[in-house]
Amino acid sequence: QVQLVESGGGLVQPGGPLNLSCATSGGIFAMYVMGWYRQSPGKERELVARITAGGGQIYADSVKGRFTISRDYAKNTVYLLMNSLKPENTAVYYCNGGYTSNGAYWGQGTQVTVSS
Repeated sequence: QVQLVESGGGLVQPGGPLNLSCATSGGIFAMYVMGWYRQSPGKERELVARITAGGGQIYADSVKGRFTISRDYAKNTVYLLMNSLKPENTAVYYCNGGYTSNGAYWGQGTQVTVSS
């Protein structure tokens, strides 16, 4: 059974950083496309960043230059380093993984709140 467990969310002031982690188990992490999505109240879930098995990355336009996705194959973990956070980045952030984009597996989500 594949499991994805996010951590690292919380309250941060505008302009601050936050680093999310997603630990995976039960699958072949090295072969997965991994992604971070987010959902704000009243809005649809949207892609934030994605990283392929080979390390190729894509980002939503709104986070380019501020967010960085990375993966540690030894730890079966994917990270999302978020810098220069803005109030509009407040959302529940979800980890996603699978053999293709928009993979079959989801984490439970972690709340990120950007507020002074």
